[in-house]
Amino acid sequence: MPGTCERTPLLGDDQVSRSTDMTLATEWEDDDRMNFLFSDFKENRDVNTTDWDSKMDFWTALIVKTCRDRGTVCVSLQELSQTFRRKEKSPLGLATVIQSMARGGKIQRESEFAASVDCGWLSWGVGLLLVKPLKWTFSTLLGSSRVPLQESFVVIELVKEKATELLRVYRGSEFASRSVVSLQELCTLSSDVCMDESTLCMALLQLQRNKQVVVALHEGEKIVKFCQPGQDRVSPVSEVDVGIYHLQRSEKLLGERVEKLGLEADKCKAEARILLREGKKSQALRCLRGCKRAEKRADNLFVQLESIRAILDRIAQSQTDKMVMQAYQAGVSALRLSLKDVTVERAESLVDQIQELCDTQDEVNQTISSGVTRGDEDIDELEEELRSLLEESKPDSVSGLPQVPGRDLPSALPVVPHSHSHATTEELEEELSQLTLTDIGSRQKKATSPGRRLEPAQ
Repeated sequence: MPGTCERTPLLGDDQVSRSTDMTLATEWEDDDRMNFLFSDFKENRDVNTTDWDSKMDFWTALIVKTCRDRGTVCVSLQELSQTFRRKEKSPLGLATVIQSMARGGKIQRESEFAASVDCGWLSWGVGLLLVKPLKWTFSTLLGSSRVPLQESFVVIELVKEKATELLRVYRGSEFASRSVVSLQELCTLSSDVCMDESTLCMALLQLQRNKQVVVALHEGEKIVKFCQPGQDRVSPVSEVDVGIYHLQRSEKLLGERVEKLGLEADKCKAEARILLREGKKSQALRCLRGCKRAEKRADNLFVQLESIRAILDRIAQSQTDKMVMQAYQAGVSALRLSLKDVTVERAESLVDQIQELCDTQDEVNQTISSGVTRGDEDIDELEEELRSLLEESKPDSVSGLPQVPGRDLPSALPVVPHSHSHATTEELEEELSQLTLTDIGSRQKKATSPGRRLEPAQ
């Protein structure tokens, strides 16, 4: 069908076996375990809840992992039956697994996933969107045990991962400065992330659901507009966006044309040199004329290219000016709200109060400072007086006291009289008699003094 995206080719039996072996090598070789997993589910889960849940968890995790390893976000019952073939057998309970995953919101029909986004998805031509009618509703799927083999389902977890990767690749590329790009350019840019155009469309649908992308059809060409950094959501594609997109396309085409003409001129000039060496002057002159014509066309196109670039620069500047004006407007609104209760009279009153408080503080500081200064002066006077008292209390300056000799103490002492150690006995007796007479005389004198009574001798 024209316009539909091609699916990834199904894996062959040998490729499937190798892929599955690498995915779950320990369980895939266990025949008893795999016989149980390949058997169909019981009609009633309550018969054996543990076995039912164990089998369901196994196939659910394996389906998601296999799709992630293959880089796809869509699966069908037919693909899964061929992918998980083992010893010429296919799992019998895959339809039940798909129904359970759909009820749990882990997968969703591709048509309903696209239809849930208001983007004119019918014009995209993705997968089976134009094959199955809309009367196939989700309730029909859940209410029937039969799942169509070719019905395509989107794995929600994987499509969200692809959307995040696609946005990251775009913002890290040369197209990040361009808000609008063509689907073909985006397909080339995301070749390492999205393995085919169908996967790319599913990722774009998820981004559009997140309000980060808008996809539009303009003159038969699909264009994609991304949300720019700093914006909460992307705006619809406007005439300005389309005009900028055409200018950028023209700039690219003119640049490629100028480069091609430059190469053509260089080639003509090289041929003219060769012909001139060979003596073919007329042919060399003709090549040189062709070189001049190519250079002239390149110059004219370069002038047009510069004009387009100038227009793009003015548009970018106008968008910047618009952002500045919006910022000014927001600032004015915020300033108006912040000054809502502020008046000139209140401001003057506050200033007067502040001045009074400052004057009071200066007076307090001056008072405290002066008090500390007087205290310092009193301390100085007391220390001076104490110093003078210490000078007066020195021993050598006190009157009436004998001067204490210093180092000449032995010389200052009185001379000790020397007597002859060999005195005679007569001399000693003479001195003794004199001492005796003197002692008697002093006692008689004390006895005859007034107030004393003489006692008779015993």
